[in-house]
Amino acid sequence: MDFGKLADISRVDFTLPPNHPDTLPLLQQSGSYLKPQVYVGLPVWVNKAWVGKYYPAGIPEKESLLWYGKQFNTIELNSTHYHIPSPDTIDRWRNMVPRGFKFCPKFPQLISHEAALRSTQDVTAAFCSAIAGLEDKLGEAFLQLPPSFAPNQLPDLEAFLQFVPESVPLTIELRHPDWFVDNIASMELFEVLEKYKAGTVLTDVAGRRDVLHMRLTTPSAMIRFVGNGLHPTDYTRIDAWVERLQEWFSNGLRQLYFFVHEPDNTLAPELEIYLVERLNKVCGFDLKLPKKYVQPVQGELF
Repeated sequence: MDFGKLADISRVDFTLPPNHPDTLPLLQQSGSYLKPQVYVGLPVWVNKAWVGKYYPAGIPEKESLLWYGKQFNTIELNSTHYHIPSPDTIDRWRNMVPRGFKFCPKFPQLISHEAALRSTQDVTAAFCSAIAGLEDKLGEAFLQLPPSFAPNQLPDLEAFLQFVPESVPLTIELRHPDWFVDNIASMELFEVLEKYKAGTVLTDVAGRRDVLHMRLTTPSAMIRFVGNGLHPTDYTRIDAWVERLQEWFSNGLRQLYFFVHEPDNTLAPELEIYLVERLNKVCGFDLKLPKKYVQPVQGELF
């Protein structure tokens, strides 16, 4: 993910912002929840560097999702941003992953970027119909709006939310700076999202700390975390997130999607493992840890 990336992070204050004043009250309204659903994954399932390390050596690329699903329980499905998958593709994806796995498909750029949500009913209906084929493996779909999508376009967003069927769980990622500096604009935005039960995406990236607004509008959180090549701050930032998530879980957070990005994503599994270990230890979960594949040495089988 190139959004907000910096070549030099030495002057970045990575301190996790405090909760938005309305986040904990919203979570507390949802009531106690004994066993939250926790999904931790990556933005891609194909990476040659993982073959022989997290996937068995020599697997064909077309089997990458099969092995990804054995290691992680969710995927940030970015390919849907560029085209709507066919029913055969959806069926293949759904059947290739185990029970409990969740796909989080991104709305097509034709809807979010090119049309800016206007006159998109037909393509939105086609996309929602397509991802409905994921059935119980459909997680939260997310709408990533471009930096040009400003607060004066809130009516377009509300009209869009009215059209998306309730059967498609939806989260919104906003990038225009005015959403975060104009208190009236942000208040109106979050009221609309709560009204239509649409969640917010929290993006933790070096160059745009403003988008880390810490406002939840549903008892579900989607976090997109962008690391910096396993720099020491990647780990301290994860520690801070786990502490914050423990607070949110104790106040009623019911569901978490956390996606780990790294440059070219080669090292993303390492940080994902660290995150899962910390969640298990601090929050008392028993989340499955990805395992590295140890290839048998010839002759050791006999």
